[in-house]
Amino acid sequence: MPSDTNPPPAPSPGTATGGLRSIPAGVWVLGFVSMLMDISSEMVHSLLPLFMLTVLGASALTIGLIEGLAEATALIVKVFSGVLSDYLGKRKGLAVFGYALGALTKPLFAMAPTTGMVLTARLLDRVGKGVRGAPRDALVADMAPPHIRGAAFGLRQSLDTVGAFLGPLIAVGLMLLWANDFRAVFWVAVVPGLMAVLLLLVGVREPPPPTAARRTNPITRLNLARLSPAYWWVVIIGAVFTLARFSEAFLVLRAQQSGIPLALVPLVMVAMNMVYACSAYPFGKLSDRMSHGKLLAAGLVVLVAADLALAAGTGWPWLLLGVILWGVHMGMTQGLLAAMVADTAPADLRGTAYGFFNLVSGLAMLLASVIAGLLWDQIGAAATFLAGAALAVLALAGMAWRRRTR
Repeated sequence: MPSDTNPPPAPSPGTATGGLRSIPAGVWVLGFVSMLMDISSEMVHSLLPLFMLTVLGASALTIGLIEGLAEATALIVKVFSGVLSDYLGKRKGLAVFGYALGALTKPLFAMAPTTGMVLTARLLDRVGKGVRGAPRDALVADMAPPHIRGAAFGLRQSLDTVGAFLGPLIAVGLMLLWANDFRAVFWVAVVPGLMAVLLLLVGVREPPPPTAARRTNPITRLNLARLSPAYWWVVIIGAVFTLARFSEAFLVLRAQQSGIPLALVPLVMVAMNMVYACSAYPFGKLSDRMSHGKLLAAGLVVLVAADLALAAGTGWPWLLLGVILWGVHMGMTQGLLAAMVADTAPADLRGTAYGFFNLVSGLAMLLASVIAGLLWDQIGAAATFLAGAALAVLALAGMAWRRRTR
């Protein structure tokens, strides 16, 4: 697989080499849309494990199951939205619908009296994420020239992740201001979500479809045969990464064990996402110039180190080290995997390709979160993170075996 072992082809002389100025305006707008929606979502999600644990009395297994089902739902729905966007030759309308659904589910969290309603709200929220995810990623791939695609995905991911640390930071401030009133914070989260929908509506102009040919069903046998073995290898690698990296809800629960005030616990997500935001674009740009396989392997090594640090204890030094390394790992790998899907899939099947990639990753997320919750309840928090490290080591061994046998 070329994109696993070799750097992408160099751009022709005189071509821009991936600086921020060369990234199309539409990619920037999609990044700011993602940022606003992540502010909205993370204001809720950074507090939700604590809300379920302290207000609704849920167990770690219940939290893990809800988080796993929610994230798996988002990733599985991406299959259908990606296929539909390829069939219609349109991306923006589906993305608008997905962002709007995500914004309008936020009041359900504020009104939830039981974990059952939390589960319903999480599933609807993640359906919205699933609907918008594949069309949005396909839009980025359609807008960005191939030689700066890694940088474009890295930029969008960086802006997205700026929202992911601003959201918890706002949540902490409001929790301190309003004496740990979870529900009031959840109501405020509606505002940036609606702003994201408005910006997408007025700020993004969809490029023409990649082909003028008559649209056909993207999931026919003939079309699926056009998805190469190189693409399916990326799908497998993405699933293994997801198994080794369960829901970030467990980072919040680990922070809660350290004994810090409840209102300050979401700062762990602020720290992780700040590192993620700062590292995603530089590593995305680096991925346009070096071996994708080597960068993925380095990301797995960093994940192993993060898990070992989090397993070592609940003291602030270990917690902070683990969270920082977790953010670096995310910055190294998430935009890279998205770019690898675009590089290995036909242009007219990109939505479908992202859909199947996320379907497999969604099933892995569900399995990983349930196992993590069981280990947490039955053995302890350290066992959860040690299991993640073991899976990451197995993934490294699998990548090394593939390189030797090619």
